[in-house]
Amino acid sequence: MKYMLLIYSDENSWIDEDREQCFQESTQLCHELNAKGNFIAAAPLQSVTLATSVRVRSGKRLVTDGPFAETHEQLGGYFLVDAKDLDEAIEIAGRIPAARKGTVEVRPVMELSGIPTAGE
Repeated sequence: MKYMLLIYSDENSWIDEDREQCFQESTQLCHELNAKGNFIAAAPLQSVTLATSVRVRSGKRLVTDGPFAETHEQLGGYFLVDAKDLDEAIEIAGRIPAARKGTVEVRPVMELSGIPTAGE
């Protein structure tokens, strides 16, 4: 089963050295997960200051600068993994370096038939 591991933290709490160390450790984790067949994708996100939100109301597109909601923690990145069950997904989430500063939300991915896969 696929799980999305959403990484939230206060992006202003990261100093450059900590952020770089987190990236290095996360890259290593990706290689470890890949070797075990769990890795699908992972990426950090650019700063929330670069976010754009899009809403459609009454057929009109509304575009605003910034994230969807003002919160203490922002979505900073994700891992998409293949795990045998929730327990394994939680174990993987606990290994994500950013969990030491923030929160990792573990959510099962809903698979819909008829959606193309990458490369189709």
